[in-house]
Amino acid sequence: MSKKTRTASLSILSNTLLIVLKIIAGVITGSVSVISEAIHSALDLVAAVIAYFSVKISDSPPDQEHPYGHGKFENVSGVIEAALIFIAAGWIIFEASKKLVSGSPVESFGVGFVVMMISGVVNIFVSRVLRKTAKETDSVALEADALHLSTDVFTSFGVAAGLLLIWITGMHIFDPIIAILVALFIIKESWDLFKRAYSPLLDTQLSESEVITIKESIYSHLKTGMDFHQLRTRKSGSHRYIDLHLELPGEVSVAESHSICDAIEDEIKRNLNNAEVNIHVEPLFIEK
Repeated sequence: MSKKTRTASLSILSNTLLIVLKIIAGVITGSVSVISEAIHSALDLVAAVIAYFSVKISDSPPDQEHPYGHGKFENVSGVIEAALIFIAAGWIIFEASKKLVSGSPVESFGVGFVVMMISGVVNIFVSRVLRKTAKETDSVALEADALHLSTDVFTSFGVAAGLLLIWITGMHIFDPIIAILVALFIIKESWDLFKRAYSPLLDTQLSESEVITIKESIYSHLKTGMDFHQLRTRKSGSHRYIDLHLELPGEVSVAESHSICDAIEDEIKRNLNNAEVNIHVEPLFIEK
């Protein structure tokens, strides 16, 4: 089992535990904000399961049907997770709006407060593990999962603060208001996640800083009279694909051309993780 898969399994385990605790606390307190957190965690569990299978599939080697590998499964996973979060936020707003009208009271503040604090602390730990592994492996799916749990940290502590506020002031209207604020925060996070996950599906080029790194790597191995053009880049999951046309003087031998291409490829791979480089060599006098 790869490190990415093990980390995704940790997220599934923690979300399952927190869902059970939040549902129990929601039933006992009758708090819509606590129940909204249970729904949020349930969606996080679905997202964690999706992330688990997507990183497992994305690690599979290229095959006949997928010659470029399976990296985009992670991007598809991120888009699905963003959609699930958005749906959960809509449901929370709907339920909170009904409670604004009915004005149902919240009971047993202590149980809800303790569970929300436990949830926040657990998710701080798990989200840090996920984020660290996502950074090390450049995993979009784990990054998305880490974002979910980071959101849970803020919302859990927010709901805990709201319950404390209700206990102090006796104003139960804070419960649905806080639930709606939580939902709006979730919508914002889901939109940010959607943009990050969806962009590679359209074969958008790598970031500006990465393109600059690639160009610097190429120029570091070019001599006078050499040039390149038609640089193209894209990303699939954690894999970066780079191809370019390298222009060399006609008198350069095949062996020397091969040596230059190898040096450029090695330089790019040293500076960018999971890079696949394809270089087409042309005599310098050919028109671009």
